Amino acid sequence: MLDRLFPLPPAPRYSPIVLAADGSVLHAFLNPTQKWRMKTELAEITPALQQAIIHKEDRYFRYHFGVNPVAIVQAAGRNLFGKGRTTGASTITMQVARLLEPKERTFGNKLQEMLRAVQLEAHYSKAEILQLYLNLVPYGGNIEGVKSAALFYFQQPPDYLSLAQTVTLAIIPNQPRVLVLGKNNDRILAERNRWLRQFQRERLFPNQDVEDAINEPLDAQRHAAPTLAPHLARRLVAQRAGQPIIHSTLRRAPQAKAEDLTQNYVRRLRELGISQAAVLVVNNRTRAVEAYVGSADFQDAAGSGQVDGVRAVRSPGSTLKPFLYALAVDKGIVTPKQKLPDVPTNFSGFRPENFDKSCAGEVTVERALTYSLNIPAVRVLADVGVPVFTDKLRAAGFKSVAKAAPRLGLSTILGGCGATLEELTGLYAALADGGRWRAVRLTSRVTSRAAPLPRRKEPATSERKSSGSPLSRGEGGRGGEVSSGGEALVSPAAAFLITDILAQRTRPDLPMGYQNSRHLPKIAWKTGTSYGRRDAWSIGYNADYTIGVWVGNFNGQGSPALTGADIASPLLFDLFNTLAYNSPNRWAVPPATLDFRLVCAETGLVPGEHCPNQLIDYYLPGTSSARHCEHQKEALVSADGAVAYCRACVPATGFRRQLFPNPLPEVLAFREAQGLPSSRLPPHNPACQLVRTDGGTGAALAITSPLDHAEYVLDRKDKQQMLLSCAAGSEVRQVFWYVNDRFLRAAAATERVFFRPPSGTVKISCADDHGRNVDIQLQVAEL
Repeated sequence: MLDRLFPLPPAPRYSPIVLAADGSVLHAFLNPTQKWRMKTELAEITPALQQAIIHKEDRYFRYHFGVNPVAIVQAAGRNLFGKGRTTGASTITMQVARLLEPKERTFGNKLQEMLRAVQLEAHYSKAEILQLYLNLVPYGGNIEGVKSAALFYFQQPPDYLSLAQTVTLAIIPNQPRVLVLGKNNDRILAERNRWLRQFQRERLFPNQDVEDAINEPLDAQRHAAPTLAPHLARRLVAQRAGQPIIHSTLRRAPQAKAEDLTQNYVRRLRELGISQAAVLVVNNRTRAVEAYVGSADFQDAAGSGQVDGVRAVRSPGSTLKPFLYALAVDKGIVTPKQKLPDVPTNFSGFRPENFDKSCAGEVTVERALTYSLNIPAVRVLADVGVPVFTDKLRAAGFKSVAKAAPRLGLSTILGGCGATLEELTGLYAALADGGRWRAVRLTSRVTSRAAPLPRRKEPATSERKSSGSPLSRGEGGRGGEVSSGGEALVSPAAAFLITDILAQRTRPDLPMGYQNSRHLPKIAWKTGTSYGRRDAWSIGYNADYTIGVWVGNFNGQGSPALTGADIASPLLFDLFNTLAYNSPNRWAVPPATLDFRLVCAETGLVPGEHCPNQLIDYYLPGTSSARHCEHQKEALVSADGAVAYCRACVPATGFRRQLFPNPLPEVLAFREAQGLPSSRLPPHNPACQLVRTDGGTGAALAITSPLDHAEYVLDRKDKQQMLLSCAAGSEVRQVFWYVNDRFLRAAAATERVFFRPPSGTVKISCADDHGRNVDIQLQVAEL
């Protein structure tokens, strides 16, 4: 009934603070009334602080019901007869009532204050009321509460203060405008020692502790509020509005070091037109984020320093390639030593180029990934399937990919999608954890939400155990714990193979190899550079940590010097060398699902009949392709090697068996276009009467120029011509070109043919001398 007529006051409005994993304050904010009022938790109220405050302010605090009648009578006598010091006989509980609802000091307001004190005692334990008092007491200026004062003046939480510091904070609230730390330290020192002597006489603390406290100098100055991890702090405060204390997973030392390294490194890049960087450090075992650097300098307005680079959606460049190759391993498409074509290729109108604009002909999967070659990666994505790839990325928390998935194509693997540093670092942490993905964690537990004074139904007692705090109750307890589950994105075997490949690349900061620097951590790492050199990435991991680095400009401006290997990697190595120096260097071991097999050194496939050079390669039994190598083909040729025979026309004598290279048509065409030595099968016996329709024995025929389904605009005045070229098997000597089903001309298989196409829809056909043909269609316009 009393609560309805006399409702409890609203909860105090605390300053949001973000704590590190060890409980120290990383970042603090002003409360909505522009005061520093940091919430003191029950565990931070030490016995020394309780004794000093209670003995000084309200010796009978633990025994009265909010109002001390004896003290009131004594105070009334002193005030009435003018004997002794004039006092108001306020208990700690009455002071809490006044601090919650400041009013002019009148007799009526005093009575209301007493009534409120009795009400508070009915609802809360003594420990909670003392906690509330310590959260509201003034310390001069806009500083309120013992925790705020401890952090601002002593740079320590209340439970880390010495006895001298504790007593100092206990005496200031009575005269906050006179006893100003940093200005009146001599006066405060004398007052502190006077109270310490009084506590000594009353045997409140051991004599030696008091003597040590008296001899302790007072060197208190107001310090700036802690401002580590500003981007994460604002993110968490926005997500958990109303929570006065947020427990993050960050570790203070790694966070401070990461911020310093990032700021100093970017300062050296400014002359290159590069102004920003972001860093994320993840503990692989717990997925807890231990360092979070959103920008090089939060205060850098010119460089948009308040933008959070950890959450900014950018082009990921080549950073998704390791994950793609891991999927391809699981699907049996590739193994590490298998060779992939690295030649100019038209993927239905999309013609990717390698970063250095060159091609190697054929490369192993290991080399394609290590050197981040684009053309082999696009080919592998075409084999895996874009929907399969994007579905896995969606499962790994890639929000931009999930939204754009229906529109994404083969360019996705080259950075043609959006991703954040947080998403990419989490993906690499999955590779470090055997392919199992779990979302990275930013908070270590759920904290209570501030709320108005609740009404308790249980009867009040003099002392009640409480896990919460007065005026701020909610669902407490542990939260955000590590889950033993997760999403299995790739198999442990695939994750190991990719890790093994990424760890083989020589680190530029260790030109003589990792083995010569045993105190530095061994890592697997991958770089990426977006189109236009707008984003440079470098992400590395070992058994303990995954660290992601992004370098660039928040306005999207590119820089000629901006590449992942040259610009982002040095910062990655600095971070690893600092955070994991002299670590155990535990490394991944091959899972039982992996095995070894002999493969052909020329193709990386299971050795065929003509594979003399072999080497050992990893594979997944029952999954990896068992296709046999056919890099050489045996043919029946005349004694002089001029013609080749089929089984139908081979003579009884005068022929021999000879091995000829049997590369893919596009690889053969590339080698010949580059002037590299190549050997083609001689033309078929012209006297053979068998009409061939390919019969499945020849390689595929492909038109390499022009592009299928492409649109061309030609200048009528310049009389521009169009190039015709094809890729054919080694047995093909001659091809025949047709335009709109009309014969154009015959040409050698490697000859480049030029012609003037008509306007509109144009059909281009090519047939070879083995009966194969291929058609494409394009649009031509003239200006």
